[in-house]
Amino acid sequence: MTDPANGKPAKSLAAAAALRAMGGWKMDDCGHLPRRAVCLAVPHTDNMDGLLLVLLAKSVGMPISWMVKDVWTKRPVIGSMVQAAGGVGVDRTKAHGLVGSMIEEFERRDDLYLVIPPEGTRSLTKHWKSGFYRIALGANVPVVPSYLDYANRRGGFGPAIDMTGDVKKDMDAIRAYYGDRAQGMAKYPDRFGPMVLREELDDQD
Repeated sequence: MTDPANGKPAKSLAAAAALRAMGGWKMDDCGHLPRRAVCLAVPHTDNMDGLLLVLLAKSVGMPISWMVKDVWTKRPVIGSMVQAAGGVGVDRTKAHGLVGSMIEEFERRDDLYLVIPPEGTRSLTKHWKSGFYRIALGANVPVVPSYLDYANRRGGFGPAIDMTGDVKKDMDAIRAYYGDRAQGMAKYPDRFGPMVLREELDDQD
């Protein structure tokens, strides 16, 4: 459904209205983005982070997806609604687990923008979880960093970063994008941990 007054989809207008009601959040210009990518949801220190990122993306017509337990996508009526909203069902009982399921999902789709919070929790962590990295490598898709800047009520998606398989090199590229600003952007800066994978820490032992 499109608003004839300005040509924007009704969903985009509704998302923009919700963002205004939440304090005037706005989406920065994202430039050109690929049709398939793993997107980092950073920072992730509050329950509202996910909702804000979804609304920001919808306000500019960007279709994003996220992982949910497949029990939610298989339920009558509710399942179709969850999938329409961007939910991608994951069957954790399969031998190849979450990573393998998402790689298969990328293989099935021409368009998929899978959002993953690498911290894995809203609490302070010592390292990021590597699931996003292994999915991107296995599916041969780039990683796109996103951000939520609570201080300025802005969000956005950065340029695509191709993964090479060299963990430190790839993470250095991601860290270079965020620089020193990621922690200060968070709603609760004291909950934002270091941008490092456990594999990097293991290599230092």
